[in-house]
Amino acid sequence: MVVRLVKTFGFEAAHLLPTFPEGHKCRRLHGHSFRVDVIVEGEVDPAKGYLVDYGEIKQAAEPLIKKLDHYYLNDIAGLENPTSENLAKWIYDALRPKLPLLAAIIVYETCTTTCEYRG
Repeated sequence: MVVRLVKTFGFEAAHLLPTFPEGHKCRRLHGHSFRVDVIVEGEVDPAKGYLVDYGEIKQAAEPLIKKLDHYYLNDIAGLENPTSENLAKWIYDALRPKLPLLAAIIVYETCTTTCEYRG
C-alpha cells in the first residue's frame, strides 16, 4: 500500500522580494505567517503498518523551521530572494538528506497562496 503523509509546521518571518518591480508591494519589507507542509510518500512496511513515524518528520524539520521563525529571510544564506518558490526548494533541499521519502514541500505564504515543490 502506497501512502502519503503530511506534517505541517508554521513560522513567522519577514522578507522583501528584490526582483519585483519598483513600487510593487512585495518589494517592500513585509511579513507573513508561513505554513509549511512536509510530505513523505512510499510503500507501507506491512510488518510495521506505517510508513514513517511522524516524530521522525518533526525531528528533521523543527531545527530548520527554527532557523526561519522570526527572522528576516533575505539574510539567510540561499534565501537572498525568498520567493515562495525559492523557499520551498530551499526547505526541500535541506530536508531531503534527513527524509529520504520526502516527496514534496508546500509553502503557504498566505491562507490563499501556496507553492508546491517536488524536487
